[in-house]
Amino acid sequence: MKLTKPQIKAHNQVMELVHSDKKLTEDEKYFILDNFQEGALHINSQAGAFFTPRMLARDFALEVHGNRAIDLCAGIGSLSFAIEQKVNELVCVEINADYIEIGKRIVPSATWIHSSIFDLKDIGLFDVAVSNPPFGNIKENSFTGKYSGSQFEYKAIEIASRLARYGIFILPQMSASFRYSGAPFYKQEINEKCKKFIGQTGIIMEQSCGIDTSVYQDQWNGVSPVCEIVCCDFEEIKNESKSQFDLFADAAS
Repeated sequence: MKLTKPQIKAHNQVMELVHSDKKLTEDEKYFILDNFQEGALHINSQAGAFFTPRMLARDFALEVHGNRAIDLCAGIGSLSFAIEQKVNELVCVEINADYIEIGKRIVPSATWIHSSIFDLKDIGLFDVAVSNPPFGNIKENSFTGKYSGSQFEYKAIEIASRLARYGIFILPQMSASFRYSGAPFYKQEINEKCKKFIGQTGIIMEQSCGIDTSVYQDQWNGVSPVCEIVCCDFEEIKNESKSQFDLFADAAS
């Protein structure tokens, strides 16, 4: 995406703040989150990296509960900034060192881990995992799990299921098991890729508390995705039987 002159100017101001020695104010953090341009440093479309609009992250935080949280594919900390005051301990995992540099300025209270989410060592059990993961068939070679497909977002959810009791994710609408955002009413709908993920992992996706992400569709940088906020109770799915999944899949097909 080619940036406009105002976007370039604002992005340069963002980087000046990031590299300054001053303690950032809340307003300055808002400015960074609103004006950092992913495409200025990296070809973000190749990595599927598009950061959560700040106001969408604020709504997302309504779903977060628990004491210990982990943000997978944390980017510059958009989601973590929104949930920071709701948890006692926050861990952010990000593979891109440039993003971590900015994230540490936005959410300095978090523990930042420079790593692929697929290479995490034993870091204990979290109450909640959150993520706006890269979307689609993103190249990576280190994932091992029940899911055998190519969608990065599903791999991220399975990783989260090993780390947390509960998970909240921003997914492309076509990767969710329902349609709500931008739609006249809620509808359960599962395509073949989603059905494969659910069938292989047993992880069931639930709707959020009623957040319509289409309100913020024009606030992403360079894209206008239709997304859903998806909630997964990992404790519950461990106790789900195969017959219960069969009933769910049959009802949705």
